[in-house]
Amino acid sequence: MITVVGESLVDLIEDPSGEAVAHPGGSPANVAVALARLGQPTTLLTQLGADAHGRLLRAHLAGSGVRLDPASVPDLPRTSVARTRVGADGQARYDFDIAWRSFPESLTGVGSRSDCLHTGSLATVLEPGAGDVLALVRARRATTMISYDPNCRPDLMGDRTAARHRVEQLVAVSDVVKVSLEDLAWLHPGRGYQEVGRAWLKLGAVLVVVTLGDGGAWAATRRGTVRVEARPVRVVDTVGAGDAFTAGLLAALSERDLLGAPRRPALGGVGRDTLGAVLAEAAHVAARTCARRGADPPTRAELAVDQPAVLAPGS
Repeated sequence: MITVVGESLVDLIEDPSGEAVAHPGGSPANVAVALARLGQPTTLLTQLGADAHGRLLRAHLAGSGVRLDPASVPDLPRTSVARTRVGADGQARYDFDIAWRSFPESLTGVGSRSDCLHTGSLATVLEPGAGDVLALVRARRATTMISYDPNCRPDLMGDRTAARHRVEQLVAVSDVVKVSLEDLAWLHPGRGYQEVGRAWLKLGAVLVVVTLGDGGAWAATRRGTVRVEARPVRVVDTVGAGDAFTAGLLAALSERDLLGAPRRPALGGVGRDTLGAVLAEAAHVAARTCARRGADPPTRAELAVDQPAVLAPGS
């Protein structure tokens, strides 16, 4: 079982003509939906409004097979919203109207029976709720594998130095860290992604994965590195692509029995061929998501009709 912790929101996605349509979103919620569609039992701890947008999100989560953790906040005055503008190149740009509150109930039991707890994005930086998330991750680290995706939103993260400190606090208590090249360029301007990835291994991460856009993805463990090419796809938009990659990554690790606190040594010692296959499967999930509007990840059945992605030389 995988527990996901973080925000759910509605994406008001504008196409180049300016027309906006409401789509379910929120990086952690997108990860939860993608995991469930890939056949992984998934629970989401989140915060929702008691409004029409909240009802849309609940129906979307339930329809994909995601279970809401009982400690979730179900009755905010309004659901958080991101206005997403998609350019002619399919790239998404975001403006947020979001609240992330403290959890009124104890989070002691959240994720206690999970093999992996995944978190990231705004839920790990917006106070007061971010403090609860960090405390939960620290409490679960001894018994649960931790996955983390910073998914940086610079407009909401304040001072870069303070944000980098918060990100690296979480890297230090995480096992699997997935980050985009764009995130690293903001967090560590002027530093190469390979340099930062290896530094994060020294902080405590077991596996660091950097997504490189149309350049594919690169991963490092203390044993070595591997890279895969991006899967060719006709891009409709990139909304939710990184979240789909994260879900594909965790699902692929789960299917190889590489999730769970007792499996940390196995994850750290994973061979190049296995790690390359894991990245290729994650890239496949992301590519499928880019081929349609919004954060709408594929099911296992949809993926089964395609061929695997291409393994690139290591770097």
